[in-house]
Amino acid sequence: MRNLKFGAAAAALFAAAMAAPASAETTILSNVTVIDGTGKPAAPNSGIVMTDGKIAWVGPMSQLKAPKGATTRDLSGKYVMPGIIDSHVHVGMMKDVTQDVKFYDRANVETDLKIYAAYGVTAVAVAGTDKDVIFDIRNDLRKTRPTMARVFTSGQGLVFKGGYGGLFGLNVPVSTPEEARKAVAAEAAKGVDFIKMWVDDEREMIPNKMPYEITKAAIDEAKKRKIKVWAHVYYLEDAKELARQGIDGFAHIVRDKDVDQELIDLMKSKGTWQAASTLSREIVYSMAVMPWINDPFFTRGVTPGTLTALRSPEREKAVMLGAIRVPGLPYEKRLFADMGRTVVQAMDNYTALVKAGVKSGMGTDSGPNGRFPGFNAHEELSMEVMAGRTPLEAIKSATSENAAWLGDKTIGSIEAGKWADLLVLDADPLADIRNTKAIAAVYVAGNAVPTIWETCRDRPSTACTGGWKDRSPTPY
Repeated sequence: MRNLKFGAAAAALFAAAMAAPASAETTILSNVTVIDGTGKPAAPNSGIVMTDGKIAWVGPMSQLKAPKGATTRDLSGKYVMPGIIDSHVHVGMMKDVTQDVKFYDRANVETDLKIYAAYGVTAVAVAGTDKDVIFDIRNDLRKTRPTMARVFTSGQGLVFKGGYGGLFGLNVPVSTPEEARKAVAAEAAKGVDFIKMWVDDEREMIPNKMPYEITKAAIDEAKKRKIKVWAHVYYLEDAKELARQGIDGFAHIVRDKDVDQELIDLMKSKGTWQAASTLSREIVYSMAVMPWINDPFFTRGVTPGTLTALRSPEREKAVMLGAIRVPGLPYEKRLFADMGRTVVQAMDNYTALVKAGVKSGMGTDSGPNGRFPGFNAHEELSMEVMAGRTPLEAIKSATSENAAWLGDKTIGSIEAGKWADLLVLDADPLADIRNTKAIAAVYVAGNAVPTIWETCRDRPSTACTGGWKDRSPTPY
């Protein structure tokens, strides 16, 4: 048992694999059902050839010619899909259930990235709450064959002075269009993959919301530098105006009212993505609503201190007291009455956007308190299916569609020439999307990494109990 606390054409590629020199590392995954992430039907009786971390060939077993010296792993009865990509996360900010910028360092970020990989999430995009060390981490991962989740970053996102968003003590607020342009230029100079900004007042709890003249300045500056920009939004009218201004994507679903045809038409004509679904965020926003509290699939991925806090009667009582919604009460006192409506509104709007053909990716907003790295990705897939997507469509949203949003053509599907970022399952996720939890193996760039069923976070293996067949699945 391992502990996660450690610190050209397809034919040409296949021919190259067959003639690979003795020094090449080649592994064959044989007799699998391949769900390639592109939306194509599952392909049973398939094989995958991985050479030096990349997919050299994939196709029917009847056509497979094993390269000399290859290692073969017979995976009869198993299913292989691309590694999950989570388009909206935050990393490095937590210690147990306490969120603080002081916890953000390389070690904590890498621990999170290993946890994501253990859950089969092989790439993540961080949404605006990174310290600059993230660029060293990202660049180092891109130079090698990583053994943790790949990372994309928005650096330090834009927050309006006196407004909502960011990580306290990290993000420097902006108050004018000129400051916004300078902030975008500064993050671009660091090499960010995206620009993130928050346009919200947290249900009128925080008085200042980023004005449109500032959002336009930020979007224009990002466009000038050919960097995608996306925004945290809540209100329909904000989403419309940002789409008019040329925003590339939204980090959350509109949740104040039904999306209308005007927004749908704007998003489709402008190519605006619903870049992250974040449906599970609305469920777990209140930490009292956790039907998975004793599910081994959950407990293996959190710290002992987190479990102790989440199971505390005092914490449950405090959260339940916060369920009373009374106008004028402080921030901590507005929870459940609003959240039930918000979940339904988010689900309805997600369904409407997907049905209308708006480009959509899968993202969780995991990382902050109450949203759990890796685990929430599987809950998100379940909720996408609840909202009307088929399991095949949900998997596509979390793989090839997310890779398209990220602009990375080397990941997101099981195709020759792409990185062998793979999730091997003991059960068919197309029969039941919750079977993405039946993790048999995870590969990142062809490297087998510890799965959540093989280890526990920050605990010796002897403290791990329960397995895939012993789990108590969440009731949705």
